[in-house]
Formats: sequence, C-alpha cells, structure tokens
Amino acid sequence: MKLDDDIHNYYEKLVVDKLVATGISDKHDSDFLADLSCLILNQLQPKYIRYEVDMAFYLPQAERQQMEMNVNNALKSALRFLEENNT
Repeated sequence: MKLDDDIHNYYEKLVVDKLVATGISDKHDSDFLADLSCLILNQLQPKYIRYEVDMAFYLPQAERQQMEMNVNNALKSALRFLEENNT
C-alpha cells in the first residue's frame, strides 16, 4: 500500500473545486494558488478517504453542506490573510 496513492484528504477536492468555481484559479499563478490552498486546508479538520464514491454515496447532505461552508469560511480567511500580508 502506498498512502499517497490510496488515501487522501477529501477537503483537497472541495478546495480545488471551490477555487475553480469562483474563478480564483484563473486569476492567480500557481504559487499564489499553492499558498492559498495550504492556508485553507490548514484551517480545516482533515477528512481522509480512499474512494470518492464513498463520500458521494455515504456522506449525509447536512454534513456535505457544513463541509462546503467550512471551505467558504476558510477561503475568505485565507484570502484576507494574503491580501493583508502582501508586501
């Protein structure tokens, strides 16, 4: 078993999806996006999974909505931090 192939944090997918959906991924370079993603993910409690289908099938709707709200809040906080510390 290779952990990096078999297990990943589901929040990583949610963060990438949010960056694409909001257009942020089109407005910034890869260094900014990497920093932003790290800041976002460090605010979120990891949710490790093996298969995406497990989350799609077994995750209750209320928990999914909470996770999306957590990503939104973390994104706002991370953007604010980067804007305030851009020197």
